[in-house]
Parts: sequence; structure tokens; C-alpha cells
Amino acid sequence: MALKIRNILVSQPQPSTEKSPYFDISEKYGVKIVFRPFIKVEPILAKEFRSQRINILDYTAIIFNARHGIDHFFRICEEMRITIPETMKYFCVSESVAVYLQRYVHYRKRKVFFGANGKFAELVVIMNKHAEEKYLFITSDVQNDDTSSQLEKSKINLHKAVMYKTVSNDFGPEEVFDYDMLLFFSPIGVASMLKNFPSFVQGDIQIGCFGATTVQAVHDAGLRLDLEAPLPGLPSMTMALENYLKESNKKAKK
Repeated sequence: MALKIRNILVSQPQPSTEKSPYFDISEKYGVKIVFRPFIKVEPILAKEFRSQRINILDYTAIIFNARHGIDHFFRICEEMRITIPETMKYFCVSESVAVYLQRYVHYRKRKVFFGANGKFAELVVIMNKHAEEKYLFITSDVQNDDTSSQLEKSKINLHKAVMYKTVSNDFGPEEVFDYDMLLFFSPIGVASMLKNFPSFVQGDIQIGCFGATTVQAVHDAGLRLDLEAPLPGLPSMTMALENYLKESNKKAKK
């Protein structure tokens, strides 16, 4: 009889909306889903940023791959007393990131671009149509290999600016770590789990991950990969998870 999955740890922050497919999956399959990131973001101080020798005002367009990138960009600008010109353009990986930008920027006064499907590859296509811009990509000290590959293949004039750090989000001694399934979204998430639990034995615990670099990190750690996304017909982790639970439940009934 196959193992019945009851508790799932999703190593991401809890969705800000109740419309997330995770909540539908939890109700439909009777599983408890806990959102607990294995990584967290910490600021890079203005002093550290200056060592990169980047003059923000030399650039005509800013690329944001995440909402915390927006927060840290404007924090650095404030700390360094930099006034961003009205002519600055912003390229966001998704509409939700573009909407978040409104906390700092008035749409009517600036030019904001974003991809329709939230994929970085689509944003690169849009940026290639504005190849005359000088782009500054706001990023972490730990960079996504897929994103870097997309940018290297593009024809845009780009420089990376590290404005925040991605570090392990350590578990406290009082935190319970008892799950039937773990879902990872980055190699550093896998590394953080092993840092927190160096004697971790997978056993019957199912492991799922999103993205080729995370898949490789799971294999490199000597762990068994049970669920992978994206796959043909299953472009998101939630779609892959629901399909996996459906198939697991069928096996459990046999």
C-alpha cells in the first residue's frame, strides 16, 4: 500500500490571497499544507552596495524579478539620497510585481512593463524590443541559473546590482519538522534544509521541486526526487502537486 500524504511543507511564504490553488488542493485532498520558507532575504547595506561601483543614475531601465527587489532598490536609493528621474523605465517579471511597484511609483508618471504569464523568458522578449535601454537588474547574491541564462542569451545592455542576500532561514528548537512531503523551489532551499537537519534521513518522505537547478540540487544531495515541475501539461508546482496526490490516492486504495 502506498504512503498516504497528510502533511506537506511548502518552502515558500504563505500566499497573500485565499485564491491560491494550494488552499483548493488542501481542501480537496484533505492534506495539511504548511508554508515555511527555508530561505529568507536580508538587506545589503548602502556601504556594501557602494563597493560594487554602480551608479544607478547611469541606467535608464530597472529590472525587478521579485517584490523584495523593489523594496531593497528604493531603500538603497533612499539611504544614498538618490532621486530616481521621471524618465526611468521599469520591467517586472509579472503583473503582481508591477502592481507592487505602485507603492513607490505612480504609473501615470513612469513607464512600467511586465509579462502576461509571469515567466522571465517572456519579459526578456519585451526587453529585447527596448534594446536601446541601459538595464540594471536588481538581484540577490544567489542568482537563478535559468534567469541568468535567459539574460545572457538576450541582446540587451545589462548590469546586475546585488541589493539583498538570500540566507538560510533556520528552524528554532521549538519548531516541529514532521512532514510526509517537502516542496523546494531553489537549490539554496535544499541546502538550507540539510543545514538545519544535517542528520536528515528521507525514508518515506516525498520530495518535490520546481526547476532544473533545484532538481539537480536534490540529486546532488543524494535525495530521492518524487515530484518534479514543470513538466509537459503541468507547468506549475500546484498542478504537478494535484496530479501527484490524485495518483497517490489511487495507489493507496489498491
